[in-house]
Amino acid sequence: MAELKEAGGAILGMSPDGKAIEYTGIVNDPEMDGLSLYEKKALLVNRELDSHGMGKYQWYIFFLCGMGYMIDLLYAQAFGLVVPALQQELGFSTEDSGDIFSSFSAGLCAGAFVWGVLVDIIGRQYAFNLTVLITSVFGLCLGAPSNYNGILALTAFVGFGVGGNIPIDTTICLEFLPQNRRFLLALLSIFQPIGVVVCSGIAYGFVPKYACGVGGLGADGELLTACSKVAAGEPCCDKASNMGWRYLLFTLGAICLCVFFLRFIVFRFQESPKYLLYRGKDEKAVKVLHHIANFNGRESSITMAVFDALTSEDSSVGSGDTGKPILGAGSQQVNRSFGEKVKTELVRYKMLFATSTMTRLTILIWITYMFDYWGFSIAGGFLPQILLKKGREIQVSTATTYRNYVIIYICGIPGVLAGALMYGVPLIGRQWGMVVSSALMGVSLFLFSAINTQASNIGVNIMEYFFQSMFNAILYGWTPEAYPAPIRGTACGVASFWGRLFSIVSPLIAAHLLAKSTNGPLYLAGSGVFVCTVCIALMPRKYMGSKSF
Repeated sequence: MAELKEAGGAILGMSPDGKAIEYTGIVNDPEMDGLSLYEKKALLVNRELDSHGMGKYQWYIFFLCGMGYMIDLLYAQAFGLVVPALQQELGFSTEDSGDIFSSFSAGLCAGAFVWGVLVDIIGRQYAFNLTVLITSVFGLCLGAPSNYNGILALTAFVGFGVGGNIPIDTTICLEFLPQNRRFLLALLSIFQPIGVVVCSGIAYGFVPKYACGVGGLGADGELLTACSKVAAGEPCCDKASNMGWRYLLFTLGAICLCVFFLRFIVFRFQESPKYLLYRGKDEKAVKVLHHIANFNGRESSITMAVFDALTSEDSSVGSGDTGKPILGAGSQQVNRSFGEKVKTELVRYKMLFATSTMTRLTILIWITYMFDYWGFSIAGGFLPQILLKKGREIQVSTATTYRNYVIIYICGIPGVLAGALMYGVPLIGRQWGMVVSSALMGVSLFLFSAINTQASNIGVNIMEYFFQSMFNAILYGWTPEAYPAPIRGTACGVASFWGRLFSIVSPLIAAHLLAKSTNGPLYLAGSGVFVCTVCIALMPRKYMGSKSF
């Protein structure tokens, strides 16, 4: 561990390579000109983590956060896959089929807002574990009810747990990654198509095999209907003969419980140093940095003397009633009165609209999330149904259709890789990578409305999911980069909240359109995605890949 000493009035420390560091030099570092006290400390944390590179600790964080991404799409995909079997057994109308997506989206909406705000208040550590625990508990119960209303209620609670995953996981992952490895934020999204493939594979094994009759058909080849819709004694679709969708949901709940076990028992996650810094808990931040260094087999050069030097040097830190409510003021911040702490919280929230450029960025991100979720919630919820409908029109079996789902969603993996690759492509980067991918996603949705052969249905759906995965990989990875740590979770959570809010409405409209026209939901989704294209093109370029604090 680094030793500190006094030499000629300057505080000295030892870098990991054994060289002396003069901290008065750090205080006067030109790179710190114009930075707030918190940003200066965060810059030193960045340098410390950069010196580690991708150590064991960073890789563990990456994979555990990736599992949160996987869970998000496990359930989003599952509801699209089980709706036909649910409808057949429970007998609700096609118009009501959108209720399960809206119930899930309502939970996601609440979860995104609550967990996004809480992660900046209570810390990353608690939120990281609680979201998965809630998801697993209600997920394991989801296959039990025998009525639609019970399923809808549990679906909302599952959504509440799942809703915090992406804003929390991207926030956490960014705050532990070296600056030159931020493309891994986009690569987190690779766990989403993996989740879809896992879900589709489990559904392929369970749903057709344990459906009413054979593939949902009776002995006469006609589709069996709900027992509540036929006279007593007539063949119908009952619970005992339709367990496939329940087995799927029980399995997903068990997967979530395993993820919680890995996060809470196997790997003990440390609180984010940047969260601790802006909360004034410098000493704890130093301990975390030393823990990470030891975990990675290295030594940390950061000590309390470093942060104390910066705090003493910063003229904006006052005391008592004259003190300015700034972030990162160490013990002076912790010991402030309740009123001063409230002012500090308000300073945090004002960061979303600190300048006209930041205001423009925030509003455009909100609109992008609104219509991104609008488009892909319709695509995820209704493309499987539309593919099943079109397949039946051309005599494609249910089992073959479920196999096709797996083929289609595997292609989301190269889509995510393409999104991560955009981080390093000159003149394209994050912004134009999102513009191109969102535009081509919209085009593919419109193309699907014009064709109906097995090969073309698979091909166009592959195209749609490839560009959807590419776009969302860049969008979700970049959003936390655009905001500083004190407001990062809130910014991501509120953006996700607006998206989830729109995804409550869009399935309801799409379900009514589907009852009248198979292609109606495709037009609705495609037009929303093109709004994203315009918004991304208008975003200020200075926030694309800038240094994160």
